[in-house]
Amino acid sequence: MKEKCGLFGAISLTDENVTPVVYIGIRSLQHRGQEAWGIANSKLKIHKQSGLVTENLKKSEPALKTMKSNIAIGHVRYSTAGGKSMNLAQPYLISKTFSIAHNGTVCDVRSLQNKLTHKVPKKFNDTYLVGHRLKELLSATSGNWFKAIKLISKELVGAYCFIILTKNEIIAFRDPRGFRPLSIGYHRPTKSHIVTSESCALTVLNAKFVRDVLPGEAVILSKNGIKSYRFSKKSRFAHCSFEYTYFAHPSSLIDGISVYKARKNLGMKLAELYDVEGDVVIPVPDSARPAALGFSEKSKIPFAEGLMKDRYGKKGGLRSFIQPTNKDRIEINKRVIPVVSEIQDKNVIVIDDSIVRGISSKNIVKTLKKAGAKSVKVLVTYPPIRHPCRAGIDFPTQEELLVHQTNEKFDELEQINKNVRKSIKADFLGYNDVTSLSDGIGKPENELCISCHTGEYGVLNPNLD
Repeated sequence: MKEKCGLFGAISLTDENVTPVVYIGIRSLQHRGQEAWGIANSKLKIHKQSGLVTENLKKSEPALKTMKSNIAIGHVRYSTAGGKSMNLAQPYLISKTFSIAHNGTVCDVRSLQNKLTHKVPKKFNDTYLVGHRLKELLSATSGNWFKAIKLISKELVGAYCFIILTKNEIIAFRDPRGFRPLSIGYHRPTKSHIVTSESCALTVLNAKFVRDVLPGEAVILSKNGIKSYRFSKKSRFAHCSFEYTYFAHPSSLIDGISVYKARKNLGMKLAELYDVEGDVVIPVPDSARPAALGFSEKSKIPFAEGLMKDRYGKKGGLRSFIQPTNKDRIEINKRVIPVVSEIQDKNVIVIDDSIVRGISSKNIVKTLKKAGAKSVKVLVTYPPIRHPCRAGIDFPTQEELLVHQTNEKFDELEQINKNVRKSIKADFLGYNDVTSLSDGIGKPENELCISCHTGEYGVLNPNLD
């Protein structure tokens, strides 16, 4: 059960209506989930819709006007299991006691399910299980949230951030390894404390970034301020490296690192690794743009926008990678349009953030050559993805991964580069290695999760150091 989503919550100290603030907040996190969204308020009333936050305003605007509240949480959903059922959209209401929403994945759902004293419905996910397990632990700890969270943290294997809404407060907590980002902010116009998956939502609201929620920390936001409790202190962190290269918004600050600067540095690292000749450097829109700029600056090869998304079509602004089916991904990739004047009769260097299934890469190489490029050389900021992600990114099986398909018997980067190049029909291909990834992001290798590259999943176990 995997959910790589966006969370946002706000509580006003002066009883201002924060529902519009939460609405803007989750809209600012739309890059983290594009299948469904929802908002819950202090009366534990919940409104959910499928699609983007800005779609079907005729339905959402009247509904949200009835949800005025000084405290609310919101969620945007990117599912990687369970399908598109609105029954799985969040936040969830847990026995008329509290609402809960989740970003990440809990791996051992069967063990958690067996601990519950009631029968679960046929359609459920890890958020549902954690919510009901927390309810039981709250009862056992006389309603002490910090004690209940500490107890459940020992039962959860995986990567997660949770946000919970009661009638008077917001509770949020982050897993002990810090896989997923979570930040605290302050919105002066409504005098509101905020908790959000990414700081980019604070920037959009002109709110102040206060700090990151620490790995293994729980916070309670109320009219009395912010209470904090460190329920776990691990000697090793495992921040998701894919957040820095692809998933997070480039304007965000995650655990002290600028996502934009990290991506630009990763492009520079590619230029150090590969001395390739070309006439122009172009990014795969949009997440690879900072890396392409970095590569261009380091290599002195001119930068240009050689590919554009069709932003005027219904699906033009969607991210192909987070779509639930190959059919959806292919449809969006068809809407990437070449800028012929920038690539015709030129040796083109394409900078991409990652190659997972290879659908986008094959389509882009084909599109550029059809548009008149002399040659197409592809450089990738993220090392070869060889193993499924068990921490909330949507590549759950090894068989679907292009690197595994083409390099099942090879481990050397040079051979992987060669075989993937042949598969996508590029003239050259090169990946960053792990050292360059770590140096580019600016975090030690032992503080990053790179299990999709190495296949080592032990870091997901909270009981191991």
